[in-house]
Amino acid sequence: MTWTTCLSKASAFLDAKSVPDAAVAAELLMARLLKTGRGFLTSALDHEVSERQLEAMRRGMARLVKGEPIQYVLGEWDFRTLTLTCDRRALIPRPETEELVTRVLRHLATRSPAPVPTSPFIIDVGTGTGAIILSLAKEFAGEAVFLGTDVSEDAIALARANAVRCGLAEKVKFAVADGLDDFDEPQSVDVIVSNPPYIESAVSETLDPRVRDFEPRLALDGGADGLAFYDRYLGDAVNLLKPGGSVFFEIGENQGAALRRLMSDYGFENIILEKDLAGRDRYASATLP
Repeated sequence: MTWTTCLSKASAFLDAKSVPDAAVAAELLMARLLKTGRGFLTSALDHEVSERQLEAMRRGMARLVKGEPIQYVLGEWDFRTLTLTCDRRALIPRPETEELVTRVLRHLATRSPAPVPTSPFIIDVGTGTGAIILSLAKEFAGEAVFLGTDVSEDAIALARANAVRCGLAEKVKFAVADGLDDFDEPQSVDVIVSNPPYIESAVSETLDPRVRDFEPRLALDGGADGLAFYDRYLGDAVNLLKPGGSVFFEIGENQGAALRRLMSDYGFENIILEKDLAGRDRYASATLP
């Protein structure tokens, strides 16, 4: 059997089993087995599929049919300029979060210089795979101190492995911590960034099974109103941020007005709400005077 035939049969089978984007999923499985990108598959389509490769395709397809996300089946996923190990220890990095990184980088590039030049201290709270903080460390042109925290020891182990994989282990540090509770040095942080759990508890139960049954509930459930973690982090940020320090959050599409009120209540200024490419509220940032 050639890869052309294999792809055709795999795509039809996955589609019949209601696997999303069946043709793309089949191509990604093939690309993983051939250790190449999807864009380079054409040259291999006339090649014969070995028995080992065919069995591996079948195993991957069986996992997809059971509802497991393609990112976990592949074991890795691209995020901005990085390829990250991706498994059930952490939330799958998503395109919307790539734009959160863009906003932080833009802020760092345009912030006013301090009277005494210092490297900015940046904390990513709830780091998961490390996608946000590793991308910031990779792409920020200047010197900075980068720290990722997560309450999950498994997630921190994954983030550390990704730092090694991306050649950033010396540049980015990680710590097991429950939010910002373990930090007690006031006015020491320049930027706090987070994609926290923001889905309402009741809604968490109704999510697509591919999300609900596979991704960590700890990284999804934001409490009764979805705002619990924002409230906590903003309260801690008031103490930890330097004057002029900023927070950057990814938010739920119906949470913009509530985030604006919370940020204002905590004394933040320059509150900015921005939409994602689909036109939905997705990003909130603010500055401490």
